[in-house]
Amino acid sequence: MSPVDREQASVTVSSLQSKSAGPLELLQACASACTRLKQQVGRVVIGQDQVVDSMLVALLARGHALLVGVPGLAKTLLVGSIARCLGLSFGRVQFTPDLLPADITGTDVMNEVERGGQMRRQLTFMPGPIFKNLILADEINRTPPKTQAALLQAMQERCVTVGGETHLLPNPFQVFATRNPIEQEGTYPLPEAQLDRFLLEIHVDYPSEEEERAIARRTTSSQSPELEAVITPAEMVAFGELVPQIPATDEAIELSVALARASRPGGAGASADVRNYVRYGAGPRGSQALVLAAKARAVLRGDAVADVDDVLSVAAPALRHRLVLSYRAEADSVASIDLVREIVKEQRARLGL
Repeated sequence: MSPVDREQASVTVSSLQSKSAGPLELLQACASACTRLKQQVGRVVIGQDQVVDSMLVALLARGHALLVGVPGLAKTLLVGSIARCLGLSFGRVQFTPDLLPADITGTDVMNEVERGGQMRRQLTFMPGPIFKNLILADEINRTPPKTQAALLQAMQERCVTVGGETHLLPNPFQVFATRNPIEQEGTYPLPEAQLDRFLLEIHVDYPSEEEERAIARRTTSSQSPELEAVITPAEMVAFGELVPQIPATDEAIELSVALARASRPGGAGASADVRNYVRYGAGPRGSQALVLAAKARAVLRGDAVADVDDVLSVAAPALRHRLVLSYRAEADSVASIDLVREIVKEQRARLGL
């Protein structure tokens, strides 16, 4: 980090700690801090700029994200690098078929403690790896639904209940999960309730030819770039509190609701393809995700208002995992992203956007 960047970061931290930063000042500080973060991550991960932007949208919106891509595309490296740049505590859970819910949330253990000169037994809660700010749920579809369900309460309510006692998770708390889309043996489908907890489904694609040459050159050399923390946990909390304060235009709200409702096969505005290929569409959480992600994208680029363009930019990652397709869709090789694109096109035309 350059001396100028260090001075700007110091000013930001000081203003946040003194509670003197106004919304506009925080907005500018957030955009500047995210730019520095992307520069730091770019020292380790080559390319994937759009993926990093989507991950930052999820972070600012305090949402969870599912990263989908074939092996070797630096999904795990991306999550770990962002955690280091944010100065957040980081926990990784490698999901396997024999993983138990207690391996994630923690469990009560029997200990002997001295009370009144006598040794007595008592249950003590031993927290699991989920008690970190940023959790990497690696290969989440390799564990049975029973273990996947251990994340449901944590992702929705930011707490876990063990032995009848509820334990709060740290603030901020977010889950970034990875999934391999090509391997089927030894994997389990993610339940719809689990998928709906993710704000965004981010697809990680292959790098370009030029980027792949740079990857091959850098990763096979002796150089290992060191990452610096450019955003503090206090700043992340402040930036996260800023996002809901950002207004969205009436057109953006109308488009978000229209997109979610048009994805439901029983709705009046559903197209023929939606009725034929979709069993269940996005619920109200879908329209909420569109608006919240649009606000976070506006903050990311330093804009004080979320507009239609912001909604359109997050429509695919916010909706595609919320569509439950029929067997006919699989037989006709129709993917959820194809339906989302069709829904977006139709609703834009209907609303004159």
